[in-house]
Parts: sequence; structure tokens; C-alpha cells
Amino acid sequence: MALIVQKFGGTSVGSIDRIKNVARKAIAEFESGNQVVVAVSAMSGETNRLVALVEEITGFYNKREYDVVVSAGEQVSIGLLATAIESMGYKARSYLGWQVRFRTDGAHSKARIREIESFRIRKDLDAGAIVIVAGFQGIDDDGNITTLGRGGSDTSAVALAAALKADRCDIYTDVDGVYTTDPRIEPKARKMDVISYDEMLEMASLGAKVLQTRSVELAKKYTVPVRVLSSLDPNSTGTMLTKENAMMEQVLVSGVAYDKNEAKITILGVPDHPGVAATLFGILGDAHINVDMIIQNISVQGGTDVTFTVPRTDYAQALKALEEPIKQIGAREVVGDPDIAKISAIGVGMRSHSGVAQTMFKALSQEGINIQMISTSEIKISVVIDEKYTELAVRTLHDAFELDKDAGDRVTG
Repeated sequence: MALIVQKFGGTSVGSIDRIKNVARKAIAEFESGNQVVVAVSAMSGETNRLVALVEEITGFYNKREYDVVVSAGEQVSIGLLATAIESMGYKARSYLGWQVRFRTDGAHSKARIREIESFRIRKDLDAGAIVIVAGFQGIDDDGNITTLGRGGSDTSAVALAAALKADRCDIYTDVDGVYTTDPRIEPKARKMDVISYDEMLEMASLGAKVLQTRSVELAKKYTVPVRVLSSLDPNSTGTMLTKENAMMEQVLVSGVAYDKNEAKITILGVPDHPGVAATLFGILGDAHINVDMIIQNISVQGGTDVTFTVPRTDYAQALKALEEPIKQIGAREVVGDPDIAKISAIGVGMRSHSGVAQTMFKALSQEGINIQMISTSEIKISVVIDEKYTELAVRTLHDAFELDKDAGDRVTG
């Protein structure tokens, strides 16, 4: 008997008919002889509705109360799914995040899981029930409800799979796997049968919406076999996340990702003294604002410019947090641009192949797309460009690296 964790997103449980479809998928897995735990999101559009209600009251809300409101959607989903399964003649038991003790830190709206108490789940599984758990939710040490951030149900599911030592975690979504890029932008995008944890981690962190970044981090850390597949297509074979292998290393670039949820901030005239950067970025860290790409110019006459990117949702908060500190350190001013996008080429083959940067920069140049910032790692190259060129840049790079072709048929690199 295997233990399978299934996760269904908002689209998959967006109506009563779809909830019944999810129930049948869970039952089919159970009928094949496996124990089944299901993590679900709120019904499609529900979290957005709850967020809008909070923001209608005030733009600067208390994040503890925000979590109380936006976590409500999952309670409806798990109750309806449990009811659907029981109506089909099977045992089911639903749990909220605090009931199975998804213990998290206290960072409201972006909490991180520390521990999962799984004894209740195991007891119900041993009793022959299908267990349904609310994704996205947790509880901190003071008993406050927390949420894991948008897409947090993916993280909930993989964390459950790791805690329960599940044999596999199936992430059901509205797409049938991981593509070389967003098929809504590039119709020639190709579905990948397998992808390494590292490649998926880069794609998720760089804007691909298939999986939340932290879910991939957990999958890699605990070597959880994860399959991404469609809940709407019964013939979907999906994409399997796996360890890197020799065949993957032969592929120069595996995919192109983009992220429009970025904003650029530049601090002009920063005094070139030890500790100044630590002070500035420490302030942002204390405000739980993640900083992504960072560029510091060469010091001229004792002053330098520091440019970095933050999530667009944190842009206004970051500017406000830096107002007084930049005056105190003697910087000239802070300016920003929320209308940017980050475009990235990803592939584990970059570790052993050269020429990726040249191909990428040349392709963008030929289309008249100006590069504002550049960042690299072992398996990715990212550039910041004007947001209005996002779709053109994605299609251009997809063609430049011949991602519509199988690996053996490509000639680039």
C-alpha cells in the first residue's frame, strides 16, 4: 500500500461539478489500494474576493487580521470535498491547518512551515478514511492563524508528503504539466516529461506559475517525488520532478520564464562606507521584503548607486521603509520603476556549456529590447527589461534556443 498526497488548486475545485470530479480522482486512487491525503485550495476566485474585501476597508491593514479573513476560503473547500466523497459511499475527514498543526513562524501572509503534527492524519488513514487538509493555512506559536502566501497550497501538499513520507505527491492544476515557457504567450511551447528540482526551482522563482517556489524547495530537500498534471484532462501524464541526470545536462536551455511581479528601486548617492548596504537591506529584511537582483555601481567621489528589485506588491512598502534611513546615511535620493519584467533562460546544461549569454543578449538586441539589469547563477541567466516587451522577449528567446524542438534536434550552443 502506497501513500499518495494529492493537491487540487482553485480551478480544480471551482464549482460543485469540479469538486465531485476531484472526489472521484481521490476515490480512484484509494480504490487502487493506496492511502490518500488531499490538500485543497479555496474555490477559484474566492481568495481574491476575500483580499478585495480587506483592501476595500483600508490599504494598510493588520496582517494578522488579513490572515484570519483570507484563510476562510479553504474551510469551505475541504468541507464540500469531504461531503462529496462521503456521498459516494467512502469515509472522509477534513481538517483545517490549525487542527493538524501546520506549525509556522509568525510572518503573517508569508509564513513558513516549521513542523507538521501528523498523528491525526495517520489515525484516520489507518481507519480507512480519505483525509482532506486545507492548504495555505498554518498556526504560529501564539495560536494565531497564518497563511503561507499565494500558491501556498502547493507548499502545504509537499510538506505533508515529506512529513508523512509519502510515495508521491501529485499536484493537480489547470495545465497538463510544465512547459518550456508560457503557452499563452508562445503557442510553440512544449510540455516536458521530466524536469530537475533545480530547474523547476529556478522556473518557479523566476515567474513560472505552475508551482510555488517553496514547494519545490521542500521537494528537493526531502526528495519528494512530485508530479504536475491536469485535473481536467483524464489522459494527462504530466511532468515529473526528479533528481538531475546526465541526459538533462546535455540540454543547453530547458525553458524560458518571465515575471511581471517585480519593481526596481535605485538609491542614488549612497556613501561608499562599510556597513551601509547591510543597514539598507537589513531594514528591508526586517520588513519581510525579499530582495532579488542587486547591482552596485563603481564608487565615484565617495558615492555609489545601488539598484535592486523587490516584489511589486512590496514596492510601496519598500519605498516607505527606506525614506528615513537614506536621509540618515546621507544618500541623495531613492527612485523606482514598477513597470519592469524579469526574463530568464534556465537549464542545468549551462554548467557544462558556454554561449548561452551571447545567444540571449544577441537575440534581444536584434529585437531592440534594452537590458537594464543582469543576474546569473549556475543554471540561469536573468535580465530586467521594460515590461511592455515581455511577450516579445519570451517568444524571441524561445526561438533562439529552439525550445519547440526535442533536445536532440537543437543546433544552438
